[in-house]
Amino acid sequence: MTLCEFYAAVGGDCEKVLARIPNEPMVKKFARMYAEDETTRQLHDAVDAERWADAFRAAHTLKGVAQNLGFTRLQQAASELTEAMRGDKPLADFSLLTATDAAHDEILRALGELE
Repeated sequence: MTLCEFYAAVGGDCEKVLARIPNEPMVKKFARMYAEDETTRQLHDAVDAERWADAFRAAHTLKGVAQNLGFTRLQQAASELTEAMRGDKPLADFSLLTATDAAHDEILRALGELE
């Protein structure tokens, strides 16, 4: 899968990413590094332990990482999750976490096919 096919598969905009980082090998390197990112695990650990400030911080970090990498679906899902927990509020709508996980998993699957 080419870089632009990858971005199409994960709901991103390849042209916008390449406008910000006009070096395709560098974009691929950063995208592949996402697979090693611990933020999603930290988010789940915090939610499981009901540490809402930590969960908010992890969701906010994930939103930023996704935005920087051009992972639009993940950024949108993480943004909704972040807003739901703003002010250290407990997560009331776990479908927001499920949507974030789905976007995360979609990226991991597509990274396995990236040339």
